[in-house]
Amino acid sequence: MVLQYKSKKGGRWKKYPGKDKIKGSVKNYYFRLLNENKTKVLAEKGSYSKVMKRFRQIEFFKRRK
Repeated sequence: MVLQYKSKKGGRWKKYPGKDKIKGSVKNYYFRLLNENKTKVLAEKGSYSKVMKRFRQIEFFKRRK
């Protein structure tokens, strides 16, 4: 899965490098989650906590077998 972010003021979606490497707080950005091929959106544009919650749900069910 690929986590992307962009500024709330506008701009392009970029690959998320980590909390410590972006400028400012995560509250200033939108996030989204895509599959590896970047063809399907797994979590729509939203806050960091909302997107990470969806990420954890997907990982849990993927490994649940």
